[in-house]
Amino acid sequence: MPFAHPLRDAKVTVLRTVLLAACGLGLAGCDAIDSINPFANEKYKTEVVPDVPADKLYSQGLAKLEDRDYEGATKRFEDLDKQYAYSDWSRKAVLMTAYANYEGGRYEDAITASRRYLQRHPGSKDAAYAQYLLAMSHYKQIPDVTRDQDRSEKALVALTELVQKYPTSEYSADAKAKIQITRDQLAGKEMAIGRYYLERRNFPAAINRFRDVVSKYQTTRHVEEALERLAEAYMALGITGEAQTAAAVLGHNFPDSPWYKDAYNLLQSGGLQPREEKASWISKAFRGVIGMDTRTAEAQ
Repeated sequence: MPFAHPLRDAKVTVLRTVLLAACGLGLAGCDAIDSINPFANEKYKTEVVPDVPADKLYSQGLAKLEDRDYEGATKRFEDLDKQYAYSDWSRKAVLMTAYANYEGGRYEDAITASRRYLQRHPGSKDAAYAQYLLAMSHYKQIPDVTRDQDRSEKALVALTELVQKYPTSEYSADAKAKIQITRDQLAGKEMAIGRYYLERRNFPAAINRFRDVVSKYQTTRHVEEALERLAEAYMALGITGEAQTAAAVLGHNFPDSPWYKDAYNLLQSGGLQPREEKASWISKAFRGVIGMDTRTAEAQ
């Protein structure tokens, strides 16, 4: 008679009991298990995505653009880029992705797609247009002068790069016009800050801002006021030579400006006349002698 192992026999008995209970539960038991299984309701199947001809995807994207469905158009062009990577269709798709995002007001996505195009196809015939979309996507986000002008700076860089790299492109003339507008915006920001300091009698800080306008943005509409404000600030500090020079340069370049009349009257109230000192940074700025970075120079 074989030796009975009590621990082994107990395990066998328990196992048989569990199996019988499971069989007895049947479908109800399976349902109970499924109720605590988070993946029970998920069905997995192999899905075959049919290839769509490139020209059809492209035409679908164009149709979405016609319907002003810019998000749908972007999706078609992105699919075209993925399915036909490294082909000429891919090149067209990336450019149209940038355009669709730009038209849809999704400027950050337009910037990303434009940069991708320029990185992949810097020498293509449409590179100038990609640069234009990049620049315009920054330009469209320029805020008013009371806010940070980071977008204005980026727009200016991108527009300048367009003019320098593609001077004969059809977008160059528009870029030049927008460069002037952007520079005027940046000058306006400096003027707003300068006036703020001037009103609070922080004359050195005000001079630094007006100096930036005269040195960097003298082709903008703000330069006349900047020269008059410099005359005000220098007079307040008792630096009469620079005040006289600011007024003289203003009168020489803009004799009919109302800002010159204000500067002239200000000097007369102090018994002075406009008189240009050739050694002054103001005089040198209008002769193109000094460099662009003048903010750190002392107000003397």
